[in-house]
Amino acid sequence: MRMARAAATAPIDVPANMTAPMAVDPCAAPTPPTSAMRPEGAEQRDPRSKSRHLDVCLTEPVDYAKSAGFDAWDFVNDAMSEVSLEHVDLSTTLAGRSMRAPLMIAPMTGGTPEGLALNRRLAAAAQHFGLAMGVGSQRVALERPELANYFHVRDLAPDIPLFANFGAGQLARGWGAAEARRAVAMIGADAIHIHFNAVQEAIQGGDRDFRAIAARLTALCRSLEGDGIPVFAREVGFGMSGDAARRLRACGVAGVDCAGAGGTSWAKVEAFCAVTPQRRALGLTFGEWGTPTARCIVDIRRVLPDVEIIATGGLRSGVDLAKAIALGADVGAMARPMLQRAHEGEAALHAFIESVLAELRVCLFGAGATNLVALRGRLMPAGSGPV
Repeated sequence: MRMARAAATAPIDVPANMTAPMAVDPCAAPTPPTSAMRPEGAEQRDPRSKSRHLDVCLTEPVDYAKSAGFDAWDFVNDAMSEVSLEHVDLSTTLAGRSMRAPLMIAPMTGGTPEGLALNRRLAAAAQHFGLAMGVGSQRVALERPELANYFHVRDLAPDIPLFANFGAGQLARGWGAAEARRAVAMIGADAIHIHFNAVQEAIQGGDRDFRAIAARLTALCRSLEGDGIPVFAREVGFGMSGDAARRLRACGVAGVDCAGAGGTSWAKVEAFCAVTPQRRALGLTFGEWGTPTARCIVDIRRVLPDVEIIATGGLRSGVDLAKAIALGADVGAMARPMLQRAHEGEAALHAFIESVLAELRVCLFGAGATNLVALRGRLMPAGSGPV
């Protein structure tokens, strides 16, 4: 049975120096976009889709049945570790910004009152713990500028690496540096995610033509490089192969988020959001499509030894985060676990992050690693000796 979703998480804290978001009737038809807001022939994204996605992620069984792959690895215990737990260093950098720990709140939402409330709670937590954060796709606000304030979080998180976001589907249809700059300026971001989600788009009947995406991505990266805006290519949960990452790097991206299978299946999310039996069946058919996250990390690091890698998909604990770092990721990211705790409230969210970071710290301590670089490679296949 479907669980009832809470009507709201918390009052939205809108600073005095920020214009309050305009009221939006969730049942109202979208305002037709002007030609300047979207490429010719493109459908405007309905903001209500974001609310449906939140609802499904909070109430329906949308996890992969298969593992993200971290359970295939164990840490090699250092019985003679000469490390002080108190002095284990979790700090790192991402997109040129410092972080106190290698954990990111993955892109999820925005563009609606509920999405704003959740994002502002998540941003405040990211600032408190020194994490990175990305907002969900800003397409709705780029098409409807009156929704831009529904993405504002920088006032609560002035010091974190913050990522803007829109889709490769829009890039393929004609968006480029102008829209990217607007997305970055909208939230005061340090970098931008271009998300790749072909399978999800096919299931929901969205953007299905990605021809010439390499050329358009190359042009975007070259244009933004002059502005000092790093472009990261991000999957949404189906995984990224080493070959795909190599081709993306050749286009000029500064980093990648492999976002592998093993956590939330966006094919299943779209199945629960579907309004026709055919779309629902298609989503369920592809519910287990994707490459596990652990495999993605290993494959990408093998071909791109120096690129920044964010690992999302199936990380549920500090031990999973530690394994992602040990396999080659620079930062691990979590989406649905953060969403669920943020929906419960600030205390639940903070308790969860504290637990994840405590587990990560103990992993380094037990493996005899004083910092994240030293943790690399301190794994063995589960049930076997060191490799």
